[in-house]
Amino acid sequence: MYCQNYDISQGGAGRAVEAADIAAMMLDLQQRGCHNINVVSPSHVVPQMLASVLIAVEAGLRLPLVYNTGGYDSLESLRLLDGVIDIHRPDMKYADEQVGREYSGVPDYPLVNRTAVAEMHRQVGDLRLDDRGVARRGIIVRHLVLPGGLAGTAKTAKFLAEEVSPDTYVNVMDQFHPSFRSGDYSEVDQRISRLEHALAESGMESAGLLRLDRRRADGGRLAW
Repeated sequence: MYCQNYDISQGGAGRAVEAADIAAMMLDLQQRGCHNINVVSPSHVVPQMLASVLIAVEAGLRLPLVYNTGGYDSLESLRLLDGVIDIHRPDMKYADEQVGREYSGVPDYPLVNRTAVAEMHRQVGDLRLDDRGVARRGIIVRHLVLPGGLAGTAKTAKFLAEEVSPDTYVNVMDQFHPSFRSGDYSEVDQRISRLEHALAESGMESAGLLRLDRRRADGGRLAW
């Protein structure tokens, strides 16, 4: 509803490919010097993704695998990934059931999301980097700040600090972009302010989270 990539997610873009085709793409990316293989929104195609990974690994793939997801993942699917995925990169979108129902059409986002994030952390632990600052293994949580506090940042911060790990690496995102059907919802048909983002980061720190993703003075960030 507010995704800036709505033309991709809602417009029917893309083409059907076989597992071997995806494996070839992975190997090509490795040959080009990429840091990892990042699969985006793969929750509904986990078996096909695993088939592709198997082919690629047997052909020499050695890059870390990143599972980049909206965070609404079943335990059944996640357990298939144990020992396969190196870096889990879930969203934690909403801390309130009603907000998840209103803006993403799911009745139980917080429960499913928190269960999934806890399982992801069990599998890979806190984020670890190599000596170049490149992520090698662990979990990175993304939390998109929404207008009017709709994301429930304080509750999400408390959950991560107390029930996952205070060393959880968190990206508190400021790039909320009203698009597609956002005009149907006046309360989110606007960008967030710098103050809203600053307060969200402060809230994460106040909850006890120690590792927030921040831009360095030179413009650099964690390497992907």
